[in-house]
Amino acid sequence: MSTISEIAVEFRNVSFEINHRLLLSGLNLSIYQGEALVLLGRSGSGKTTTLKLINHLLLPTQGQVLVQNHPTTNWDAIKLRRRIGYVIQETGLFPHFTIAENIGLVPSLENWPPPKIQNRVHEMLDLVGLEPEKFAQRYPHQLSGGQRQRVGVARALAADPPILLMDEPFGALDPITRLELQQQFHYLQQQLGKTVIFVTHDIQEAFFLATRVGLMDAGNLVFLGTRREFIQSQHPEAQAFMACLNTGNNWQQLN
Repeated sequence: MSTISEIAVEFRNVSFEINHRLLLSGLNLSIYQGEALVLLGRSGSGKTTTLKLINHLLLPTQGQVLVQNHPTTNWDAIKLRRRIGYVIQETGLFPHFTIAENIGLVPSLENWPPPKIQNRVHEMLDLVGLEPEKFAQRYPHQLSGGQRQRVGVARALAADPPILLMDEPFGALDPITRLELQQQFHYLQQQLGKTVIFVTHDIQEAFFLATRVGLMDAGNLVFLGTRREFIQSQHPEAQAFMACLNTGNNWQQLN
């Protein structure tokens, strides 16, 4: 049985509304250290809102979000975000920074000495499969979409944050590149043991990457469990996503 010390992020009866529109309703959720929780759902279901509540980009209208046992409202927002890696679909790289400068940004803000930053940049590039000698001094526009996404992951991991938020990071890529990055990220997660909250609307991606799947629908968490439990769920939204799988073999291979 997991103890409170093993909970990395916790939502306690969290709701969020904007302009009298309820985007998240009464969310209760514990995310454990080292797990990969995938939030699955249609557009507008509340997935990204949930992520933004974790790193203080949004504050709950009701309830509490706790990160490492402390409410986000008690954290200094900047310090909190530096402890949380954040990867989005278009990577958010600074176009006028080299790849090395992009990856080394948070370590430099944390006043790491330059030699340590350089070593970390090279280590991170190696980790995501990009040769440091070849890529460190390039600029984002000189890289392919898949390469930029790898840099985005490297930047998010550079300061060794315990928590990683990923908002549909591979959604804009072609299917082959997307599969390659899913496989590499799955390997990285097994090696690094970070707590990952990953947002997607792709059930195959969710099944491949998740320790547990949280299914969101209209601002509510309507299912939380393993892939096998998801397959057996009778919830209409779960069944709608199951219907998206092309053949039964697709999910059988992922078990």
